[in-house]
Amino acid sequence: MPWWSWLVIWTVLVLGLLGMLVFFAWWLFRKLMAAGREAAALMDKTEVLSRRADELHERFEPAVLADAGELLAERHGKLAERAMARQARRDARVRRGRLLVDVDPATVPDRFAHLLRRT
Repeated sequence: MPWWSWLVIWTVLVLGLLGMLVFFAWWLFRKLMAAGREAAALMDKTEVLSRRADELHERFEPAVLADAGELLAERHGKLAERAMARQARRDARVRRGRLLVDVDPATVPDRFAHLLRRT
């Protein structure tokens, strides 16, 4: 092989390497810019959430320092609320069940003919 063929081979290899490095640098730059945009959006969302958390922040008072009678009354109130909610859910389930089960036999005579027959 002549000496200039080695020069061509190495020139092509070096140019290919430089092209590859430029391509990956551009690809990495685009990824970093996209990550920066997403980080900015995340910071905006975090700011909104922290403002909402400050608005919703409730003051913590330990129950150990509260009056036992007040705590008992609060507990009974919450238990009564839960019982009422449970009863309301049960009543709604019963109403839905009755809609599914109650059928007027006169509206479906084929299926309930034995019920409409007089004996």
